[in-house]
Amino acid sequence: MVKRQLPNPRELMELMQFKKPDLDARRRRLSAALTIDDLRAIAKRRTPAAAFDYTDGAADGEVSLARARQAFQDVEFHPDILRPAEHVDTSTTVLGGPSALPFGIAPTGFTRLMQTEGETAGAGAAAAAGIPFTLSTLGTTTIEDVKAVNPTGRNWFQLYVMRQREISYGLVERAAAAGFDTLMFTVDTPVAGARLRDTRNGFSIPPQLSVKTILNAVPRPWWWFDFLTTPKLEFASLSTTGGTVGELLNSAMDPTISYEDLEVIRGMWPGKLVVKGVQNVPDAVRLIDLGVDGIVLSNHGGRQLDRAPVPFHLLPQVVREVGRDATVMIDTGIMNGADIVASVALGAKFTLIGRAYLYGLMAGGRQGVDRTIAILRTEIERTMALLGVSTLEELEPRHVTQLRRLQPVTDASGIIAR
Repeated sequence: MVKRQLPNPRELMELMQFKKPDLDARRRRLSAALTIDDLRAIAKRRTPAAAFDYTDGAADGEVSLARARQAFQDVEFHPDILRPAEHVDTSTTVLGGPSALPFGIAPTGFTRLMQTEGETAGAGAAAAAGIPFTLSTLGTTTIEDVKAVNPTGRNWFQLYVMRQREISYGLVERAAAAGFDTLMFTVDTPVAGARLRDTRNGFSIPPQLSVKTILNAVPRPWWWFDFLTTPKLEFASLSTTGGTVGELLNSAMDPTISYEDLEVIRGMWPGKLVVKGVQNVPDAVRLIDLGVDGIVLSNHGGRQLDRAPVPFHLLPQVVREVGRDATVMIDTGIMNGADIVASVALGAKFTLIGRAYLYGLMAGGRQGVDRTIAILRTEIERTMALLGVSTLEELEPRHVTQLRRLQPVTDASGIIAR
């Protein structure tokens, strides 16, 4: 029988250690977020539906995004035992420069509409963390202002080739003059994808107010206060901003973009040139043969062609073909540091986060972006330690199995049915 006794007050006091309350509401809610999904939940509570859905949504039935996230969930890791990894080094070199972590911040448009600090928060957080920041052509902070926030860090610029080519050429020249070291030539947006959430929400720049919009904003007064008491929301690169997102993209983008445009930009740009939006092996091979410095396997976060290839599934094939000759990077669907570790193990030199960064931004501005980076850093370090690897270079394909749910349909002869 268990011997019972009266509780010892001294022992009770040792057990009852109360946490000191944090009176800073923003810091309190961010510290309670342990995952990117937690930040997403906070962002959804604090942001009007139109702005949140622009970040959270994808094209058509959002199949591409769901498949991309499922692909990362369908990873099986193979850890090595009795291989101490007491000190984990997450640093790497990408496109000729350092990064403290194997990920950077992806280009995002309309960013100050998500939260008023916008790209300033992203660039500042990237600078503090020692990782690259990418400014979008559709960014709401100028090239020069991003440089001012991140004067000594890695700044990259994402370029859309517009119908008015001179606008694009001018942006290339400004980015070069500001000392941006990498240009990300984006090729998967000849026209805008069917982003149905945006259409249903009447999402536009400037916001179109309706009864539904106003009712949705009532419980979120802080967002409207920030929006109405800070500088006017404008695109740093475009002079015309009226209309829906789709209308804006269709007026700015050009379906005639071609390899000739790539050649022109290559001739203008003095730094590293990366092509973003690669979705098959032959295109990857051709681009590397043409001399680009890197490629990003991406279906634009599922926001363009729905049911497009899953970049993470495509990664091993592309690495086998061109991985020795160029920098292969990946985005789309990354929500956990383990997703990044799996990508590096399968040959990706680097990864980019978009939605994860914006969830943090909406959840708490600059501090929220810092929290996003901290969460991913912790997950990367823990996953590497549990795998028994101390450096990114030690990660190998043998550490990861992709458990595929989707397989091409074949007929009796084994030929893929078309």
